[in-house]
Amino acid sequence: MTNLEHPPFDLEAFLGNAGSGRRLVHIKPKELFFSAGAVADSIFYLQQGRAKLTVVSHTGKEATLTLLSTGDFAGEEAVSTGSERRLASCVALTTCTALKIERKEMIRAMREESALSDFFVAFLLARSMRTQADLIDQLFNSSEKRLARILLLMANFDQPGKPEPLIPPITQETLAEMVGTTRSRVSFFMNRFRSLGFIEYKDRITVHESLLNVVLQDRHLIQAIHATSVKELIPSLGVVEKHEQN
Repeated sequence: MTNLEHPPFDLEAFLGNAGSGRRLVHIKPKELFFSAGAVADSIFYLQQGRAKLTVVSHTGKEATLTLLSTGDFAGEEAVSTGSERRLASCVALTTCTALKIERKEMIRAMREESALSDFFVAFLLARSMRTQADLIDQLFNSSEKRLARILLLMANFDQPGKPEPLIPPITQETLAEMVGTTRSRVSFFMNRFRSLGFIEYKDRITVHESLLNVVLQDRHLIQAIHATSVKELIPSLGVVEKHEQN
């Protein structure tokens, strides 16, 4: 008798290998995954490397929205919002390997496989919380503290497991865009962090655990402003808690 049962869905295999409507792409540093305004006909799953999402104003000023790392999706608006056009540009910071999934294939797989849809929704929620954390960071923290948080996030101090102190190449101009300040202010804070032994940098930046001291400053004030919800919204405070427990 023929077995007509649907074979079990393997999430890792789906996101790790090429197949119907899916192909592996390799992106060199500074190359684009896609550009703002292009047709949103696919979604990317970053298997290896680091990238950034950027937007450009009508006056030509570029702003970095967020950094992407292994395990992140890029171009998710093709599926989550049904947008016909890209809302931002995605450029590789390091050599990247990604799975490019056609929009129709991603929608089909999500409808049929709850494991994939659950994984994607969890990613969207995490991205939303990260965006809220970035907004709170802009509203209530100093430029110096915002820079420290960004460097810690780039070094994966907010992720389980061992951090990656040597972060991908990034310019002070890009850091200034993310912090929301000038390049000269970023240069001033970077020199201060280096003199205090929090970081080292020449061609690339090495982030030391001691940089957490900057995030720890005035923590009681942040908690008073945001009450209990702050622990869920600001990943950097989660890093602090883990650090304190160790």
